[in-house]
Amino acid sequence: MSSEGGKWGDLPARMGSAAVLLTVGASAIWLGGFWFHEFVALIGGGMIWELTRLVGGGPKVSVPMGILAAVALVLAPILPGQAVLPVLLAVVLAGVSQIKKDRLIYGAYAAGLMLACLGLILLRDVRGIYWVVWLVVVVVATDVAGYFAGRLIGGPKFWPKVSPKKTWAGTTAGWVAAAIVGLIFGGPPLVVLSVLTSFASQMGDVAESAIKRRAGIKDSSNLIPGHGGLLDRFDAMMAAALFVLLLGAVLGLPAV
Repeated sequence: MSSEGGKWGDLPARMGSAAVLLTVGASAIWLGGFWFHEFVALIGGGMIWELTRLVGGGPKVSVPMGILAAVALVLAPILPGQAVLPVLLAVVLAGVSQIKKDRLIYGAYAAGLMLACLGLILLRDVRGIYWVVWLVVVVVATDVAGYFAGRLIGGPKFWPKVSPKKTWAGTTAGWVAAAIVGLIFGGPPLVVLSVLTSFASQMGDVAESAIKRRAGIKDSSNLIPGHGGLLDRFDAMMAAALFVLLLGAVLGLPAV
């Protein structure tokens, strides 16, 4: 295989899987309510399953944890407000009690995933479809710009010990793409928020890469051709959603 073929060899599979994910995800976002809740719960449960496997939890632990996480996320929108966080965090504690190593890493990352999924649900239910679409477009634009810029330009690595493929060219291209999305969606007031959200999504990717390197594996699973697992595909989205959830809770979201 030529070097050029190796550089772009995963592109057809990535594009095909991305088209399917985009279609399903866009449909869930458009429909909202029950359908979006179930979509997020399915993704969240799958990510907890993968995370539990990454830290050494076998099928007897990882499968029940994935199911438990998905059920908790299904129940979250219909539970009394004061019960939502305890239920989601109970899932995290259940996982921590079942694994034997990297409990702190698992607990922190699992808590972030569960809260990020809750953030997506609240963003769609409370803020509306506009903000969810903005968030998705920021993350996708960051990822696509980073992918192509990193391969076309190359150059110094962003954090080689953790994420050997991520370059400064790709990282910066992601910020520029996010800024353009901010201009399109809300004008100058949304540019800074879009760039910060882009950076949060990139840090989510780096965090997942660190966990995989610690586990000594390349992909979190093989569920998605060309992408690896759900964590490989949605790590950036979860970090961005968590950032927006926390920022919204402290400052609120700007009117657009």
